[in-house]
Amino acid sequence: MNRLGIDIGRVIIAGGSGPGDTSFFSGDTTAMLRTPAVPGAFEAIARLAPLFGEAWLVSKCGPRVQQRSLEWLWHHRFFERTGIPAGNVRFCLRRPEKAIHCAELGVTHFVDDKADVIAAITPVVPYRYLFKDWGTTEAAVLRDLQAEGAAGVG
Repeated sequence: MNRLGIDIGRVIIAGGSGPGDTSFFSGDTTAMLRTPAVPGAFEAIARLAPLFGEAWLVSKCGPRVQQRSLEWLWHHRFFERTGIPAGNVRFCLRRPEKAIHCAELGVTHFVDDKADVIAAITPVVPYRYLFKDWGTTEAAVLRDLQAEGAAGVG
């Protein structure tokens, strides 16, 4: 069974211009909740998620940003709008630990904006996508699903 894994920061929640993943979570809760989604994220994920046996969010962040990420996802009705269950979220404190979650969950396809994560998950995730935008990423995922003959694709 194919399983999709998706990073949160700068893949679902748009990032700021700073170098850190969490620069877009500075400020008060109201400002944080105004942070926009990455263009096309909800729509592409809503189309992709049903093509997989399961879809998961796997993100690296500390406890404060974990809470803020969940608040943002709920506020923007992410789970309702994409069909991914609210319980399908995993957090870790270091990017290489995403490989552990991917192995435990049986993730076969993973979308992340960090090259070091892509490298870390290479031994356990057959299909990896270095995120730039959702149009390109969705097309690549669909191409790979079609190439492997996944049901319902094509």
